[in-house]
Amino acid sequence: MTVGGGLLVVGEVVTDVVVRHGPPPAHGTDTPARIRVLPGGSGANVACWASRSGCSRVRLLARAGADRAAWHRDALLRAGVDAVLAVDEEVPTGTVVALVDSSAERTFLTDGGAVHRLCPGDWSPSLLDGAARLHLSGHLLFADPGRATALLALAEARRRRVPVSVDPASSGFLAGLAPGRFLDLTEGVDLLLPNADEARELTGLPDPADAAAELSRHAARVAVTLGDRGVLLAADGEVTGRVPAVPVDGPVDSTGAGDAFTGGFLAALLCGADDTVAAAAGCRAGAEAVMTVGGRPDTP
Repeated sequence: MTVGGGLLVVGEVVTDVVVRHGPPPAHGTDTPARIRVLPGGSGANVACWASRSGCSRVRLLARAGADRAAWHRDALLRAGVDAVLAVDEEVPTGTVVALVDSSAERTFLTDGGAVHRLCPGDWSPSLLDGAARLHLSGHLLFADPGRATALLALAEARRRRVPVSVDPASSGFLAGLAPGRFLDLTEGVDLLLPNADEARELTGLPDPADAAAELSRHAARVAVTLGDRGVLLAADGEVTGRVPAVPVDGPVDSTGAGDAFTGGFLAALLCGADDTVAAAAGCRAGAEAVMTVGGRPDTP
């Protein structure tokens, strides 16, 4: 696949501790589980899936602690991502414990660590050189330094007329920020990519279709992921399309499935696809992701 431009992702790397268990954890005693330590982070996952989906020029700006920076940089390079990692000497790399049940649904325990310390000093406008699209992880907006950095990147992208997409990242964290604040910060972006829970949190509307339509009054286009029910597309205050999910037999881990969708979607847009075709490409990446432990595609 020949891609028409590069992608810059400004986001995060974290160390994922993926705990796959059968019965719910038993309080006060042992529960058998399969545990793996893997590179993760929503922004980094998106970058890796975009590379996997055919985007030949992907760059990631993120911050990692000195404890794991080299490990994360190596994993990103092997996935075809140009890793621009600011190294934090004061706090460790962010860590997420993903508890994955027998249905492949995951629950996260999150220690942000260096994630929330990405700061304006880590940003350079030159990072956008050669980029045809900027993608921002919503996790940056939940702390002051990351928020300031994201706004710098957004302003430079607008100055260069580079389209911007944003992933709201977490319904739990959105509630703490206040949905109105998030929408104010991202007003007018080219593309908003929430899941159904995030769309509900941002709008207060229980129906994902109504939420998608409402969000498309704030962003030019919206794609709301619905898990195994596919994707809703919206623009100009209306739902414009519904794309079915790719059927999966026996999913093992839904960690990073939304990131995979985003990476596949953005890679297809950069290749010139329209939103419907791009959403189908994202769904294919998401289907691959739920058959993989952790949030990244398998790499050599």
